This record gives sequence, structure tokens and C-alpha cells, in this order.
Amino acid sequence: MSSSVPRAAPRLLFIAALAALSAPSSAGARAAEPVMRPPVARPSPAPAQDPATAEGGAGVTVIAAAGGHGAEKPAAGGHGAGQGAHDAAAAPAGGPRLCQGFGPQTPRDIAVGWGRNTRRFNMAPPSTAMNLCNIHFHTQAEHKGPGFNIYAGTGAHGGWQCNATPTLTAAELRDPTDGKGACGGLMPGDTVEVHWVHSSCDVAPGAGLGSCSNDACVNPQLRVESQVFLVVNDPSAMDFADFSESPKMIGGFQQPKALPSSTGEPVEFLGSTTGTSYDNQICSPYQVTWSVRPQCARLDISSLHRWCEGNSSREDHAHGVRQLVTAPELLAPIE
Repeated sequence: MSSSVPRAAPRLLFIAALAALSAPSSAGARAAEPVMRPPVARPSPAPAQDPATAEGGAGVTVIAAAGGHGAEKPAAGGHGAGQGAHDAAAAPAGGPRLCQGFGPQTPRDIAVGWGRNTRRFNMAPPSTAMNLCNIHFHTQAEHKGPGFNIYAGTGAHGGWQCNATPTLTAAELRDPTDGKGACGGLMPGDTVEVHWVHSSCDVAPGAGLGSCSNDACVNPQLRVESQVFLVVNDPSAMDFADFSESPKMIGGFQQPKALPSSTGEPVEFLGSTTGTSYDNQICSPYQVTWSVRPQCARLDISSLHRWCEGNSSREDHAHGVRQLVTAPELLAPIE
């Protein structure tokens, strides 16, 4: 970093780029209108154009990011994706293009362990030895996994749905909000992917991912614990309050009250930030350790709605998804 850059700049860069994880799917202020998403008419598990087979194949052109990993600058009016990422996107047209010089990207199919990205960084500590700094969620699932592999299409609220979606009963699909939708538009039958973001900095849960750093800690290690839920109208399903922010420290760290423990052993891998600001041409330069549980869990929609009405992360709506990354050049091997 040039000596002419003000001391506050590193943290401002960090906050701007990490905002992609928790920013609304459209630019500008928070969306007050209901979330737009694919209809809950359950899509076929065998889509005509599954991205796992539609991209990342032979003939992919790899383009270099000018300036490399250390050349990030805040994107004008945007989410700080990094100047190198935008240079990659601006390369001459000529077929599918991949950004180069970036570390492994996210989201991915957690059932596929291959990857050829050569950038490595240390795994973050266990989440129990880090501080919870933010909780947010996406519609649909960003990752694809054994329990959530119904393709929900492209776009800001495409992604993947839980496999049990087509089996829900009329009672489970009944809207307890009388058509208003929970958390700005969620309906029973929707799939959400919840992210519990943890930081190595001495921080507390707060609004946005700027809460994951502070003036004394501008480049933290990050770990995201992830769980995909099928939201249903059923008070006997999981209660989101059980997974919300703990009001007291646990083991000397800010923690959620609990994390889901009945949905399989989490798949751990190296990746990046996600959200709608990034794709295969505009890559995220930020390093994240991911821990994604492989099976869906049923979640009572009313409990999630109650959390959206008041929480320390100031979250009140679902965020958009980054489309699945399948090019091996952009993935780390799962070991």
C-alpha cells in the first residue's frame, strides 16, 4: 500500500468489499419491497442448463487481473470489488472468460472436491475461537450440496433449493403472515442459506460486515458457518432463536447460542466472499474459510420473521446469491 494512502484506507477497503456479502441484491438503499424470487412452483431437479455442466469446460479464456491481488481500490459507487477484478471484466470479448490472479472463489458444489486454484492461505481457527460479527441469509442457497440440489435458476435469487421442497404439505405452505411475507417477502416453501460470520478481530455482532473489523484489526481472518434451511409454517420445526446471537460471551468469545448439529459433518474449504457483486469475471479478492453443512433443515418461518424484526445484525431481508462457481481454476481442492 502506497505511503500516500491515508491510514484509514485499509479498513475502508475491507468494509467496502465485504459489503458484497450482505448488500441488497440491487444497488442503492435497502429494498423495502418483497423479495423477488423464482415461484415456489417447484423446479425440476434436472434443469435444461445446470451450471455445473454449462460452464468451466474446454475453451475457457483466462484473463489476468491488472495489478494483481494487491491492487484493490474502492469501486466507484459500488461494493469495492477491487480494481483488478474490474480490469478482468473489461478484457476484450471472445468467449467465456475467467479472472486470474485471485484466490479460490465461493459458492461451490460441496459434493465435488476438485479444484485447481493454486493460491493458498491458512484455514481460520474454529468458530468457537473467533468472534461472531454478523448473521445474514440469502434466498436461495448459494451453495449446491447433497441436501439442496434442485436448481432454482439464475439471477439474484436463483441458486438451489432443498430437495424436500416438492414434498411439503398444504399446511406447511400456508402463509402465517396473510400474504405479507416474512423478512421482506419470504414465503413458506422458500430455501434460505444462513451465514454466521466469524472474525479473528475483537469485535461484536453488528450491522454489515464492517462489524468484522475495527481500527486495531483491519485484515481479520474470516470463517463463515453455513446452514441451508427449508422455511415452513410449522412451530415444531427448528426455531431460529436457538441460533441467534448469544447475549453473553461463550468461552471468552462472541458466539451464536448454537449452530445446527444434526445436518451432517460440515464441509470445510478455502474460498471467498459471495453475493451478487461477484461472478467468474469479477472475482472477490477476500479470503474466507467456509464450513457448509451438507443437509437441509426445516425452519419455522415465524421464528425467522421474529428475528428479522429485531437483531444486533440489523438484518430484515434476504440477500441475493452469487451463481455457482464451477471452473476448476477458481476452486480450491476440498481436502
